[in-house]
Amino acid sequence: MSHWTAFDIPSQSGRTAVVTGTGGLGFEDALALARAGANLVLAGRSPAKGAAAVDRIRRRVPDANVRFGVLDLASLDSIEAFGDALRGSLGSLDLLINNAGVMTPPKRQVTADGFELQFGTNYLGHFALTARLLPLLRMGDRPRVVTLSSIAARQGAIHFGDLQSERSYKPMAAYSQSKLACLMFALELQRRSDTAGWGIQSIAAHPGISRTDLIPNGSGTWSAAGMLRRFLWFLFQSPAQGALPTLFAATSPQAQGGAYYGPDKFSEVRGHPTVAAIPPRALDTNGAARLWTESERLAGVAFPSGKEQESR
Repeated sequence: MSHWTAFDIPSQSGRTAVVTGTGGLGFEDALALARAGANLVLAGRSPAKGAAAVDRIRRRVPDANVRFGVLDLASLDSIEAFGDALRGSLGSLDLLINNAGVMTPPKRQVTADGFELQFGTNYLGHFALTARLLPLLRMGDRPRVVTLSSIAARQGAIHFGDLQSERSYKPMAAYSQSKLACLMFALELQRRSDTAGWGIQSIAAHPGISRTDLIPNGSGTWSAAGMLRRFLWFLFQSPAQGALPTLFAATSPQAQGGAYYGPDKFSEVRGHPTVAAIPPRALDTNGAARLWTESERLAGVAFPSGKEQESR
């Protein structure tokens, strides 16, 4: 795994992938997968930004097989519509990268369904999306689901009595909760896949600290975090470098289901992909099962149970 780069991505020809998020890390994921020959669906809220991202990829990879799909992770109706559209156009899905997210809006905001924006978008939206796409993934060739967490998950806690931060909203605490939930989901998805025989590898990854628009778009350009990002940019690694742990998890034959990957230097802040340290709270299997049950209820989705396999 030492100094693994995008040049080490094996051919993805014949594989179909969905990547959420049209900018930053999502764009870099999609660009690298397009170069490797994948059939790509790049999913995001804005058709204009989606079209621009697809155009940028095609300019760099003229023979890229890439298209845009409208997906608002802050709307359960949009997630259902996206899932229905893909199930109508694809026979199978080999890779899902749960990447898109929002970070630390200064005031509490809610999704279309009334969930706290960070919990609802970063975690619950991707939980629902994975459920909607599970039938396609189960028909895939060595299917993988890669879910993005964050080094912020180290400080996270799942507040079951106040999941939506209605009693107390602190931007970074809510963000950390959402990213801890993403990590717990990735680990629990692998356990349930193993138990139920879904045949899916579920892997978590985090990008360290990268120069994306996540901070200024959330906290604001002139917030303390935004100013740090703007004027101390050299402390942040490039989005292409930050995408490497995700790409390793998504494509490398060495990547293991139920594992967590991040950068290898300076306490996982930057560097090349390596096995990341899993925070102790993410290893709480009882908490993960409780979160799963509550998430199915909130999102109005249900993962199948039992070992029955769909015909291939």
